[in-house]
Amino acid sequence: MITRSNLAEQLRDYQVRSQHKWAPLTLFSSTTQITSGSDAAKAGLWALLFLALLIFSFIALYLRYAWLGFTFVCLAILLPICLKIVRQTKLARKRRRRMLLPLSM
Repeated sequence: MITRSNLAEQLRDYQVRSQHKWAPLTLFSSTTQITSGSDAAKAGLWALLFLALLIFSFIALYLRYAWLGFTFVCLAILLPICLKIVRQTKLARKRRRRMLLPLSM
């Protein structure tokens, strides 16, 4: 028989599995958790850009264009840092907005 506790346990298991499904992409996400397909697609595009920058830097270094290679490496390092800053500002804005709500809500 289906009970409320069984449904709650199944929902909890599903949520845990879905969180682990996109765990590697959360580094490149602008949100703390990837909840939808569009969030996963955006994070995937940022990850592809990161990989492309790394590949271009290796190619530039192989062809002895040192400054170009180091520029690509610096951009690849700055990309996750900027995404983390964006994520933190969004969370701070969300917290501030939540604090402005009346306590009855």
